[in-house]
Amino acid sequence: MPSESLTKWISKSKVSTVLNKDVKTYGRNNLFDDNTETCWNSEQGTPQWIMVEFTAPVQIHSIHMQFQGGFAGKSTQLFDMVATGIPQAELVCPLHVEDNNRVQEFVLPQQEQGRARRRVKVVFGESTDFYGRIVVYSMSFIGRVLDHSAMAAVDDSSIGASGVVADMVIV
Repeated sequence: MPSESLTKWISKSKVSTVLNKDVKTYGRNNLFDDNTETCWNSEQGTPQWIMVEFTAPVQIHSIHMQFQGGFAGKSTQLFDMVATGIPQAELVCPLHVEDNNRVQEFVLPQQEQGRARRRVKVVFGESTDFYGRIVVYSMSFIGRVLDHSAMAAVDDSSIGASGVVADMVIV
């Protein structure tokens, strides 16, 4: 089965901080809205992170992110947030971010592409910004969904204009 954008399969997303707590202008929903005029902008300090939960198990092949130059992540890592009753994070791989404005593709190692995941976290251990701020204009997970029937449980009214399901968890 070919790879596709997994954005419509996102059931929940969280970020570490939002600049001035202005979620409308700089909040997490701007990561997935396909609008390069909007962004997620963190407060200062490290680490910063983005966590995403999917409605169904997915296999992630790559991640696309566009940073603002001067506000990119350094020491960036992808974690699988394993659901075992006790919150655990397993390192999947480092993401080698460049400090520029271009859309960057981070291809997961071949052995990691076949693993089923429900929740992942991208952690920016440092920033190219002196104050530790991160600015991401867009983020997209590319891969495949393992259980398409889970989407039937999502009511169309809960899907926002960006196609992202509004903060609901499908169990």
